[in-house]
Amino acid sequence: MTDWPTSLPDLTADTRAKLAALPVVRLAKSSALFHPGDVAQGFVIVLSGRIEVTLTSLSGREIFLYAVEPGQSCVQTTLGLMGGEPYEAGAIAATDLELVLVPRGLFSDLMASDPGFRGHVLASFGRRMQEMTRLLEQVAFVRIESRLAAALLSLETQGNVTATHAELAARIGSAREVVTRRLDGFAREGWVQLARGSIEITDAAALRQLATLEG
Repeated sequence: MTDWPTSLPDLTADTRAKLAALPVVRLAKSSALFHPGDVAQGFVIVLSGRIEVTLTSLSGREIFLYAVEPGQSCVQTTLGLMGGEPYEAGAIAATDLELVLVPRGLFSDLMASDPGFRGHVLASFGRRMQEMTRLLEQVAFVRIESRLAAALLSLETQGNVTATHAELAARIGSAREVVTRRLDGFAREGWVQLARGSIEITDAAALRQLATLEG
C-alpha cells in the first residue's frame, strides 16, 4: 500500500514520501474511532471501507450525520485539527477498514508547507459542509416518508435492505417508533415486505416517487 498517496493530486515528492511512510491501520467492523469529547489525534485517510459518524442527544437519540469512504474527509476531525475543538459526534467502522492516520503534528506541517495537501483538505472539507447543509435541509423541509423512502433506496442491495428500524431512524433524523409506523404503512401499500432485521423492496418505483416529494 506504499503507493496510495498517488491518489492525492498535486502533492510534492517530499509530502508523498512522508505519507507513504505512515503505517496502514486495519480495524474490524464496529470498532469505535472516536467518541464525543475526544481530541482529534490526526487526519484520517480511508483507503478501503466505510466510517459512519453519528450525533447522540442527551436522551440517547441518534442522528446519522455522514459517512467517510475513500476520497472523502471527516469534517469533525478537520474541525478538531484546525480549530482545536473536541469531537461532538462519534464514529464507528461500518465495515472492515484500512486507513492511514496523519498525526496532528505532520498534518499541521503539511497544511503549512504543501499547497497541494492544503487544497485537498480544504476542498474535501467544503464538499462535506455542502453535504451537511443538504442534510439539514432534508430534516427541516422534507417529510419523514420521503426521507425514509430515499434512505431505503440508497441502502438497497438486490432488492433488500439490511438495517434495523433504529439505524434507519438515525439516518433520517427521526425516532425508531416513527420509522416503524411508516414502514408498517409502506408494507400495507405493498411497497415493502418486512422481516426481522431486513426489508424487501417490492415496489421501488413507488418509493422513488415518494422520495421526490417535499414537505
